[in-house]
Amino acid sequence: MKKKIFALLAAMLMSAVSYAQFEEGKTYLNASVSGLDLNYTKRDNWSANLSGSVGYTFLDNWMVLANLEYGYHDKESSISIGPAIRYYVVQNGLYLGAGTSYVHRPSSYNDFMPHVHVGYAYFVNGHLTIEPELYYNQSFNNQDYSGIGVRVGLGFYF
Repeated sequence: MKKKIFALLAAMLMSAVSYAQFEEGKTYLNASVSGLDLNYTKRDNWSANLSGSVGYTFLDNWMVLANLEYGYHDKESSISIGPAIRYYVVQNGLYLGAGTSYVHRPSSYNDFMPHVHVGYAYFVNGHLTIEPELYYNQSFNNQDYSGIGVRVGLGFYF
């Protein structure tokens, strides 16, 4: 019986810690990796992307983000930058997001690509998270650049 009570108290404490991270006024840093054959586009056979994000919770459960990403695609690189917004659906860390990015590739390809993503912020401790995420990027200039993929990141809430 004592073990059950302890487990219940620990679960309540963890959910309280999670809630505190999604309150108004919190700052967020993230570094993530995507690609590595965990994505699909008609244009690229293989890609790897490194990205970083900075965010600010402007209302409870609502975060605005600035993203910067470097990608390597079949012997060609790309860089993208843009804003996004994230909404934490439930206090356990599930989130939905949307944004847009300006993408530049040296092969004279430039595009504004809207994207949507769904992910989960798994709290390792009170501030550090592991964040798996599923995303979709839409290209209106060339549909071959549109794609779906998986991203894994480390987030820090303070």
